[in-house]
Amino acid sequence: MLVVVYHVWLSRVSGGVDVFFFLSGFLLTGQLVRAAESDGIGFAALWARMIKRLFPAALVVLAATMAVSILVLPENRWLQTIKEAVAAALYLENWQLAADSADYFNQHDEASVVQHFWSLSIQGQFYLVWPLLIAVAALIGARVAQSVRTSAAWCLAVVFAASLTYSIILTETHQQLAYFHSLTRVWEFALGGMLALVIESVALPRWSRVVLGWAGVVGLVACGLVLQVGTVFPGHAALWPTLCAAAVVTAGTTGSRLGADRWLNSRPLHYIGDLSYALYLWHWPVLVFYLVLRERTAVGLAGGSVIIAVSFALAVLTYHLVEHPVRESRVGTRSRWGAYALGATMLVPVLVAAGLWNEVSVRKARTYASLVADPDHPGALVRQPGFEFWGNPDAALVPPLVALPRDFAAIEGATCTRAAHNTVLEICTSPVSPPATKRIVVVGDSHMQQYLAALAPIARRHNWQIIHMLKGACPFSVDADSMPGDRECIKWNADAAQEIIRMKPDAVFTNGSRNVRVGLTEETPSGFVAQWRKLEEAEIPVVAARDNPRHSFSPPQCAATYGREAPQCSVPRADLLAPEAPYSLIEDLPGNTSFVDFSDYFCTEDLCPPQIGNVQVYLDDNHVSGTYMGTMSPIVEEALLAQLADLAGA
Repeated sequence: MLVVVYHVWLSRVSGGVDVFFFLSGFLLTGQLVRAAESDGIGFAALWARMIKRLFPAALVVLAATMAVSILVLPENRWLQTIKEAVAAALYLENWQLAADSADYFNQHDEASVVQHFWSLSIQGQFYLVWPLLIAVAALIGARVAQSVRTSAAWCLAVVFAASLTYSIILTETHQQLAYFHSLTRVWEFALGGMLALVIESVALPRWSRVVLGWAGVVGLVACGLVLQVGTVFPGHAALWPTLCAAAVVTAGTTGSRLGADRWLNSRPLHYIGDLSYALYLWHWPVLVFYLVLRERTAVGLAGGSVIIAVSFALAVLTYHLVEHPVRESRVGTRSRWGAYALGATMLVPVLVAAGLWNEVSVRKARTYASLVADPDHPGALVRQPGFEFWGNPDAALVPPLVALPRDFAAIEGATCTRAAHNTVLEICTSPVSPPATKRIVVVGDSHMQQYLAALAPIARRHNWQIIHMLKGACPFSVDADSMPGDRECIKWNADAAQEIIRMKPDAVFTNGSRNVRVGLTEETPSGFVAQWRKLEEAEIPVVAARDNPRHSFSPPQCAATYGREAPQCSVPRADLLAPEAPYSLIEDLPGNTSFVDFSDYFCTEDLCPPQIGNVQVYLDDNHVSGTYMGTMSPIVEEALLAQLADLAGA
């Protein structure tokens, strides 16, 4: 209930999933230890029960979600949804999200309709590994003449300490990765397991258990309101909900009319408990589909009520028609491998459907390749003075929407190495026939990475060597301008500057401004200028590019929904770009620095549209598509050659 309410109405994370992990550890550890103390752990039967309990509802919801996604989601979200659906079906969604957390472009994807499977994936991994852990603990106990319970307690204490320590460290250094990482969550299961091993020996007065129970409930409800769970978990902050859950479990059945257990043990909450798995499965895709269909980023009281009502209805149907009948059936009882056969029978069609959807999507994404650079798709070239367009003005836009998420720039054949003193700093070098006529370093954030699509053809034509050092959301500065205080970005920038000075390239191509948004918020931070001065001291020329516009919506998705000429898909140029770039207003700029401004190729005289020359300008709300940037190659070439000549003359 906490998870659903917080997701739907508060757009926050509640900490309820951490309770879910704690309780899973509590229940399974107790079951496994009791089994190990008697006849031993029956692994095949245990995992068969897990398949019967988890697979049917999850795979039915997953299949239905994929089917609705084809009808509801815009095509630019298809490939990411397919990738995550496969990961969810295989109980690897948390690792998929962890990998995406390190991929700057994937971080810009809208919320996936199946991303809530991350917690179910961790639970599935837990059910697979935990019986083996307890079995190993039992074997160790037998060797050293300890009881199963004692050896398991020692084992869980070590796991708890190691996992919590790792969770705290990784949360401080890379919170997004830590949030989905299995090893940062193991301690929550271990905490529940340790309580299961000692709960029978805990004897507290009734009044203290009443207080403990209500303290736990109130703490759970308040956790998501007090803490920004999504940005501070799962380090030490996650002790809050897990210890609250421990308080409720320890309070147990008080027998008091004032106890929280009387409310928690009521018939309505029993029934919600029966539905909870299906409700968790359904509420997230229903919420995402609602937001997509209504073109909103949040829901109000009425909309949230509809989402929860629909989710409850679907949960009731799923529980009574799928989950409960399968769990109570004789599948897996007549045959040792019956439950495994059931799991495979349900899993394979979901994977096949995802594969077919992926094949259709990939083929559709490839169809535009032959259209690029034809007369119908000149892209940025139509903005050049004197250009005459002979193509079809109503030709299909390229890339198609389904291909856009993968249309970011890269240099094929580049060789990448890590800096010796900073493993986060990746230095990539383009292939070149020696000797290179020029060595150009491209350094900065993703808005510099997008220029690689224009620079690659230039490098081939002039035999330049392009060396790029790029980090998402970290423009080349002495500060962390996009994420103030980000120590990793500050160190990355310092080390990148050191590497550039060591290399002594012919020129550096980097950010000249940032944050071009409605409201004329564009700026050239002092940290940019400080880096240029460092390079001036090393006699290294700098060419800095004015930033492209950033939007509060996705221009390509808007064009696909309303049409390329729809007024709501274009932003007035005057609302984004001041007549003078911010760097032109800075006095005493370093003498080694010159500037290029391609604003006229992202915007017309009046508007900044979603497409120019029948080519999609953007791949999301702010990154220029690789296809469009490729059409800018001759324009970028002319500007760079002119600036490099001027700098050489100076």
